[in-house]
Amino acid sequence: MSKLQYKMDFMGMCQRSHLGELVNTDLISGGLLHRMYAVETTKGKYAIKLLNPQIMLRPTAMRNYINSEKIANCLSDIIPAIPAKIINGNFLKKVDNQFYLVFDWMEGESLKPNQISNVHCGKIGAILAKIHKAECSELSIVNDKFDFSQSTNWNYYLEKGKENRSEWVELLHENLNNLKEWNLTAIRASEFLSSNMVISHRDLDTKNVMWNLDNPVLIDWEAAGYINPMQDLIETAIYWSKNEEGDIDKQKFFSFINGYKKRNGNLQEDWKVVLENGFLGKLGWLEYNLKRSLWIECTEEEEQQMGTMQVTGTINEIRLYADTIPKLLNWLNDDYRVHFFNRRPLLN
Repeated sequence: MSKLQYKMDFMGMCQRSHLGELVNTDLISGGLLHRMYAVETTKGKYAIKLLNPQIMLRPTAMRNYINSEKIANCLSDIIPAIPAKIINGNFLKKVDNQFYLVFDWMEGESLKPNQISNVHCGKIGAILAKIHKAECSELSIVNDKFDFSQSTNWNYYLEKGKENRSEWVELLHENLNNLKEWNLTAIRASEFLSSNMVISHRDLDTKNVMWNLDNPVLIDWEAAGYINPMQDLIETAIYWSKNEEGDIDKQKFFSFINGYKKRNGNLQEDWKVVLENGFLGKLGWLEYNLKRSLWIECTEEEEQQMGTMQVTGTINEIRLYADTIPKLLNWLNDDYRVHFFNRRPLLN
């Protein structure tokens, strides 16, 4: 069991970060990865993100967080975004081995599926198009190539689950062969798409957009980096078009894509490969939560329980995604055919 724990001396943190004298702190969210607090001081109100200490042990963690905030800071000149505050020349701060990020407070809320309209989808699609067109070369962010030879050892987690009598063992066993197949399919698709990459948010879920009236602001840039633009487009369109039951609303899906196309023009892609690549991030999230559930990469009991819950939910989500691919493929290919025939010149 890990002995790493979240800890923060908020009074000392406010003093070192020149935020004023501490007045009040409130936990906003435990989050799926980190903890976020609302912090009031004599100088103002801030959102403080305590970074998961287990994740910060990863060799690339510090570099990734610094780079992601550089991207957010660069893009905030052209899109509505809230990057971390630069304090004493740095985005990432540390007090007593606890890393944290400071953000200016913003009044607003994220939208639930039943609150999202076609207009919302079109707006976020247009913002995503602007991100993909942005010039960020001056940041010198390295595109770390994915190791296409690596496939997750799902049998290892199954055996560890049996040893720990984990509640998800039967579900993992039932889906083991499919997970292996989806993993190999996603790796091949990712290799095919790797020649065309852009810098983007990479996790533009509905929870990562705050709305003040009808004005969106993008938050939580920690996943920002290189990604294939069509992969990013389709994954984000799916986020914004799902209803409360998890079904994809076709009109919202294409409202998002049309918002993107108005900025970046018509799209030509092998949609089957793009959709197959969509397994990769979901499988990565599944593996991370298997590690949390098994105490391989975990900080405390609450996080271990969250990991266990996420394992079951993520396996079911991946199965649903696999079942949905044929429908999405038909939609996307039909949309292309309609556009193609509408644009063809009439023959005399």
